Amino acid sequence: MFRKMRRFKQQLPAEECIEILTREKRGVLSVLGDNGYPYGVPLNHYYNAENGKLYFHCAMAGHKLDAIRACDKVSYCIIGEGRHEDGVSWSLTYHSVIVFGRMKVLDNHETALHLARLLGEKFTQDASYLDHEVQHAGPRMLMLELTPEHITGKRVNES
Repeated sequence: MFRKMRRFKQQLPAEECIEILTREKRGVLSVLGDNGYPYGVPLNHYYNAENGKLYFHCAMAGHKLDAIRACDKVSYCIIGEGRHEDGVSWSLTYHSVIVFGRMKVLDNHETALHLARLLGEKFTQDASYLDHEVQHAGPRMLMLELTPEHITGKRVNES
């Protein structure tokens, strides 16, 4: 159902893809937007290693949510920070991951608040700040759950 990677020598092993999903904080979610136009939006994510799913917070209304409700098929692309590798100082090597899957809104609000806190912990360990955010913003947010159907990763060197 999904294409094989054409540049297979650059393909990352599944374990490295999971490391990137766990470590990196941001990516771009792409959905089928209004009038058939693609809609890509930068988002923060939380990867749950126990169930292999990704989680995102969002407002209770908007373009992204409308698109997901109309078509649950999405892709999410993460690109890590480039590094100087192979002894070349002017070029960078990037590792990226693309997740194809199905997105849904979580129904259980308590679970959503717990996941929102875990997402927040990727950015800060300040418990009082997180408590405040979950308490005040929690009633106005939804959590989205991305169930991966296909994950691929790639190593690209600019040189």
